[in-house]
Amino acid sequence: MEQADLLAQALNLTMFGMGFVFLFLTLLVFVTKLMSVIIQKLEAQIKASPRQNNNSTTLEQEMDEETKFVIEQAIKMHRGA
Repeated sequence: MEQADLLAQALNLTMFGMGFVFLFLTLLVFVTKLMSVIIQKLEAQIKASPRQNNNSTTLEQEMDEETKFVIEQAIKMHRGA
């Protein structure tokens, strides 16, 4: 009788645990899909809105001559030239 009770408790705990994991993973899938839809809509809005970035500077404009020289020397040292 005691063994049957212990087996019933083990089965109950197993089913509860498996059910909890199933619900958690199902919720995780739906939340991930929801986040994906939200990101896709935001990305579409960003692409649709015109970007006005007149203040953008290129890498050439940002770097002064000394920085360029240091980077070039580091590349040469790395390549062994």
